[in-house]
Amino acid sequence: MNITGSNFSYQHLPFERFLDDAADLGRTELELWGIAPHLHVPRVSDAEARAVRRQAESRGLRVRCLTPEQVMYPVNVASPVTWMRADSVAMFRRAAELCVELGAELLLLTPGRGFEDEPVEAAWRRSVDAIGDIAGYAGTLGVTCVLEPLQRVESNLVNNARTLGRMLDEIGAPNLGAVLDTVGMATAGDSVDDYFDALGDRVRHVHLIDGSPAGHLAWGDGELPLGDYLEALERRGYRGAMTFELFGDGSYAFDPRPVVERCLEAVRTFS
Repeated sequence: MNITGSNFSYQHLPFERFLDDAADLGRTELELWGIAPHLHVPRVSDAEARAVRRQAESRGLRVRCLTPEQVMYPVNVASPVTWMRADSVAMFRRAAELCVELGAELLLLTPGRGFEDEPVEAAWRRSVDAIGDIAGYAGTLGVTCVLEPLQRVESNLVNNARTLGRMLDEIGAPNLGAVLDTVGMATAGDSVDDYFDALGDRVRHVHLIDGSPAGHLAWGDGELPLGDYLEALERRGYRGAMTFELFGDGSYAFDPRPVVERCLEAVRTFS
C-alpha cells in the first residue's frame, strides 16, 4: 500500500526533520501540507519550491500531493465576501503553479462555506464557479485537482459522497477527482462502498485516519475500523496513495515520528 509521508503534525519541527523521518520510515511519496513555517503558499517562490523538490529527491522522495491550509486561514472559495473569494481563488491558482515546481501531480481543494443564514444554493454556486476556475487553470498546467468533503462544522456545502458527486458533476472538469477522508466519511455516516458507488474511479486520494468518529487521530486512539476500510479499498480496486492526516489534540506535534510509526504498524497488521 502506498502510504505517503506527510508533514501534518510536524509544524513545530524543521522541514528537514520531516523529510529525514519520511525517508527513514520507508516512504517514497509525500503529501505536503502547505502551511507556515514549512510551505506557506502565498510566500513560496518558484525557486524555493524547486529547492524543496531537490531536498525531497535527494532522499529518494517525490511530492505527490500539495494540500494548502484552507480551513484555519481566511481562505474560502465560497465566501460571499468578494475580496476573500477572489484572494482564495488566486491562492489556489498559485498553488497549482507550485505543484509544477514541486513535481506534484495532485492539488487538494475543499469546497469552502457560505453564511449559515443565506440560501445554500447561493454559496454552492460560488463554490462551483471558483473550483471550476481553479481546476481549469490547473489543467492548463497538467495538474489534477482533488476535492475533499468537509465535516459539517467546517462546511455547509459538501459533507458526504452524494453531495461531492453532485459538485463534481456540475463542475464537469476532467482533471477534478475526489478525496475519501475516513473521518469525514464516518461523521457523515458514509462507507467506503458509498464513496465508490457514488464516485467510482474519481476517488483519487485517501486520508486514512482514526476518529471517535471525529478527531483526525492516530490509529488506535479512536474507534474506526481500519481493517474494514483497508479491505473495502482493496475490494474496490483502489491503487492510489493514502495519507495519515494527523492532528488529534495537538500533542502529536510534540514528537510526531512515534505516532507515524504506530500508524504504519497498524496498517501492516492488515497487509
